[in-house]
This record gives sequence, C-alpha cells and structure tokens, in this order.
Amino acid sequence: MSRTNFDQLLQAGCHFGHLRRKWNPAMAPYIFMERNGIHIIDLHKTVAKVDEAAEALKQIAKSGKRILFVATKKQAKDVVAEKAASVNMPYVIERWPGGMLTNFPTIRKAVKKMANIDKLMNDGTFANLSKRELLQVTRQRAKLEKNLGSIADLTRLPSALFVIDVMKEAIAVKEAKRLGIPVFAMVDTNSDPRDIDFIIPANDDAKDSIEVVLNACCAAIAEGLEERKVEKADEKAAAEQSEETARAPKKARKDGAKAVAEVAEEVKEEA
Repeated sequence: MSRTNFDQLLQAGCHFGHLRRKWNPAMAPYIFMERNGIHIIDLHKTVAKVDEAAEALKQIAKSGKRILFVATKKQAKDVVAEKAASVNMPYVIERWPGGMLTNFPTIRKAVKKMANIDKLMNDGTFANLSKRELLQVTRQRAKLEKNLGSIADLTRLPSALFVIDVMKEAIAVKEAKRLGIPVFAMVDTNSDPRDIDFIIPANDDAKDSIEVVLNACCAAIAEGLEERKVEKADEKAAAEQSEETARAPKKARKDGAKAVAEVAEEVKEEA
C-alpha cells in the first residue's frame, strides 16, 4: 500500500516548484511541465520516491539505528520538531553547528557540559555563586539547550540524515557525504539532487507540503520501531523457551533419581 497518494500531495501544494529562471537542470527528470514561468513537479514520481524513502527509513529504524532530521528554515522548524519527537529521533532546527558530524566528539563534549551544569545546579553547588556568575551559567545553559538540546541523546553518529531544503542545509549534506552517511531529502526544482541518496522531489517551502511528506516518512519509522519491539519480544520468548527446554531433561533425570531412591527405601523398609 502506498504511503501517500497523488491527491494528498496535490492538496498540500507539493507540485509547486520555483521560477524557471531559478531551476537546476539536474531536476529535469522530476519536472512535469512549466506554467506561468513556474515549474510543476511530477507528483507521480514524488509518490514513488516517498514510498522508496519511507521503506528505507523503516528498515533503518527497525535495525535500531538513529535518523537525524535537519531543517533550519522558519516554515519547517515546528513541523520537523513535532514529527521527529513523535518517533523519538534527534533533530536540528536551529543553526547547524559546523562540524557536527565530522567533529562529533567536540559536539558530545558540549552536550556533556550541559548535563554537568544541570547536575551542579541540582546538587546545590551553584548556591554559593554570585548573581552575576549564576546568570552567566544560566545563559550558557540556555544557549546549549537551544542549539543542542534536541540531540542530547545522540551518543553516536546518526545512520541517516533527513533534510528539508538541501541548498540551505548544504553544509550538513557535505558532512554526511564525507562520512558516507545516506541522505534523505525533499528537493525542490532549484536544488542539485546529485549528492542525495534518496530524493523526494517536492515543494520544500510550504509547511503543508513538508508536513504531508514527513507524515508518510515518520509513519514508516514508527512501523519499523514497532516491528523491532515485536521482534525483540519474540526473541526473548524464544530464548526463555529454549532455556526451559534445556532444563527439562535435567529435571526429568532428577525426578527419576528421586523416584528410584524412594522405591529403594520402601523395599528396604519391607525387608
């Protein structure tokens, strides 16, 4: 069954591209026509690409790996934060911290610093600080939370990147490609799709367009997580069953030996 359909994408305005003079020729295979100087995206291809990306995302989630969502443009921030949080995935909606992937250990140090500040605040260590010092620490904590709070539980490099607007997030895409991390992205007619592993040709400027694509992809991720949970439960049940089966012969031998001893005791008493 398709993750989305032509009508849903049409109603969300996913077919609206950019002005012809702003187009990237590499997007030609995904353009249906031109109308009033604006390129119209072929939504039949968008449907197929959404399904392809969703299935790949499902398998990544099913294997227990993390997907990092990236969208720093105003109209995408809230939608991405909501959808990524709904499937417990990390996301970046503020400024992309340069070197976040290629210099990941440094980013982790900043996240640990935030955790240390919280710990010191909770144990009363900061009670003896002056108001000025406390204000500085509080501001530093707020800044770290704003930029890195959404990736606090990302303890290792993500297995995939999901990007809204590859032109705006060009640095993130370059870092991912340098490390061999697959990139999923909504790509508009003014963007270059050649560095993207899973292209979703669609309007990346409209909130409704972004939301309908994310709904399909996050639903697939949720399915993958649920299937992983079921598989782990089945594995646990199978392991317990195997352990019970292995214990059965030992118990049978023990019970048999006990029965023989009881019979021998009865015979001895009769004698």
